[in-house]
Amino acid sequence: MTKKFSVLSLFSGVGGLDYGFEAAGFDTRVALERDHQCCESLRASRSAPVIEADLIETPTKDILRAGGLRAGSVDMLIGGPPCQPFSKSGYWKSGDSLRLEDPRANTLAGYLRVLEEARPKAFLLENVEGLAFGGKDEGLRLLLNAVKRINKAAKTSYSPVVVTLNAADYGVPQTRSRVFVIASRDGRVFETPAATHRDPVDPTLTGEPWMTAWDAIGDLEEPIDDDVNLSGKWADLLPSIPEGHNYLWHTDRMGGVPLFGWRRRYWNFLLKLAKDRPAWTIQAQPGPATGPFHWKNRRLTSRELARLQTFPEDIVITGGRTEVQRQIGNAVPSLLAEVLARAIREQFFDAAPLTPTPVLAVSRRATRPPSEPVKPVHPKYLELVGKHAAHPGTGRGFLYEQVALMGGV
Repeated sequence: MTKKFSVLSLFSGVGGLDYGFEAAGFDTRVALERDHQCCESLRASRSAPVIEADLIETPTKDILRAGGLRAGSVDMLIGGPPCQPFSKSGYWKSGDSLRLEDPRANTLAGYLRVLEEARPKAFLLENVEGLAFGGKDEGLRLLLNAVKRINKAAKTSYSPVVVTLNAADYGVPQTRSRVFVIASRDGRVFETPAATHRDPVDPTLTGEPWMTAWDAIGDLEEPIDDDVNLSGKWADLLPSIPEGHNYLWHTDRMGGVPLFGWRRRYWNFLLKLAKDRPAWTIQAQPGPATGPFHWKNRRLTSRELARLQTFPEDIVITGGRTEVQRQIGNAVPSLLAEVLARAIREQFFDAAPLTPTPVLAVSRRATRPPSEPVKPVHPKYLELVGKHAAHPGTGRGFLYEQVALMGGV
């Protein structure tokens, strides 16, 4: 029988990381999450203990006890602390010490506290791409300095590797970039798995073309309820936008009607999926006009959202539509987690390779229907037709213009 390696999961959310590691032969022994709805979803989907609590207020020994674990015996520590803490690096003294007892201490501090006290054989920390942006990487530098301090204090040899990965490059039918920090207690250095898929429009890359939204959800029946119908000011404009486009279609630089200025809106405004491309990043808190939307000019169903995140088919996500999308949109695509977990399993635990195809891999569909027909612009929007100024450039948006008018720049 293949050994299952133990996982201690922090900031588990709806379980995106957990399900990926489980697909690679790991065993989630305990999950900690403060969000009640996420905890309800975890309990409905899996039998592992779920601690519904704030990590900052939960001692490490209590987490270990709930999972039947001991310090030093944990195989994997995983988690994605929310990104807000990285703006609070002033709470810590730079370099040598972490003020973990400070009442203002944040989520990253909590993760690092558990890392130091549980001393897992390996850890993975996930976060948004901005964590590693040049010039704005205070959180990352703080994390790496803290690991050095932990190594010195706990006699460990964690050598973190920081990688930024696009989920689509690993078979996920969604373009979604995330940063991962991965290390082994014995000092082994993680080697990032090679990408298996590529952007089909880039001839310089090798591998299979990216998986598409059609591959992921093309077999699902059209929903019969009204929960996916659009509402709001722009609902009737979406049918006039082709698959794979957004509001930019209706500017003077594209093929539609000039209703908007170039780049005057957020990219996901009236953004529509294309059958021949991956989905764009699923949003956790979309507004009425925030995509991506289905090519049938509606919102995506809960099941479609879960498919695009490559969650296991048997999971249950509780709550109303808004709650479901928030949980799914905040998660890591489980297939990407599985790919990393498979590599960690072989590199850090000397485990035999698993079957070549990941458990959560998406199957490519043999045929794909043509794009949906595009409808004319609804007459109520024609009053917007005219010449619209383009966005003036980075750092020169609406607020800049208002200041300029008042003579401030």
